[in-house]
Amino acid sequence: MTPTISRLALAAFAITASILSIEPTLAAVACGSGNFDAWLADFKTEAAAKGISQQAIASGLAGVTLDQSVLNRDHSQKVFSQTFEEFSGRMVPPRMTRGSNMMKQYGSVLSRIEQTYGVQGEVLVAIWGLETDFGVNTGKFATIRSLATLAYDCRRAEQFRGELMDALRIVQRGDLAPADMKGAWAGEIGQTQFMPSSWMKYAVDFDGNGKRDLLHNAPDVLASTANYLAGYGWQKGKDWEPGSPNFAVLQQWNKSEVYAKTVAYFATQLARAP
Repeated sequence: MTPTISRLALAAFAITASILSIEPTLAAVACGSGNFDAWLADFKTEAAAKGISQQAIASGLAGVTLDQSVLNRDHSQKVFSQTFEEFSGRMVPPRMTRGSNMMKQYGSVLSRIEQTYGVQGEVLVAIWGLETDFGVNTGKFATIRSLATLAYDCRRAEQFRGELMDALRIVQRGDLAPADMKGAWAGEIGQTQFMPSSWMKYAVDFDGNGKRDLLHNAPDVLASTANYLAGYGWQKGKDWEPGSPNFAVLQQWNKSEVYAKTVAYFATQLARAP
């Protein structure tokens, strides 16, 4: 998990326990069966049946083992109890100067992104800063190993089984090699911490180099984040303050109201910066 805070973990505290306890998918080898290798072999068979190439399966899942540290983190998540004042006060001031510099450095890119997707640059830079300190702290967990571990565990097996499938689709599409897929402990990857399903749905190749690279390529990162927000109904030219339709979209990014309010506050501060 990055030194900020896992977006998936924050969201988990804002949704009901019934959603967190999704029934595991029916498979020949059940989740939590005590035999991870047998479970993984069964998963490979299902992945092939769903059209994922043998090359992507072999390269993505070669040598994958259970990561107990991921399970420990998942099972010991604390309730996120910071107030907006506490969280924003800790997260925003140290990132203001760098955020303002990023607004200037990527000004032309952000302008083109806003023309394309209707999302203001201040919002994108705020999310970028809060998620990974503008790409500095993207996480060091092996993404595929983390996802396989969480898919094998029965707490949210079906959800993470789907995410693991999409991680292999990212490999198959050529966006990233498995060795490059490192991120937060719960499978978020890239400079704004996309889950693989969001990567597959919203990642764009904004600079036209032939790859959707949300780990190393800032234009792709920012445009993909804008595409995500646009996909959830972002209204061009409208504000993002609490109570607005666009604030409701920020809550689709992260269901924690404290986090969404902090994004909005940070974006407003960036808009007012000289």
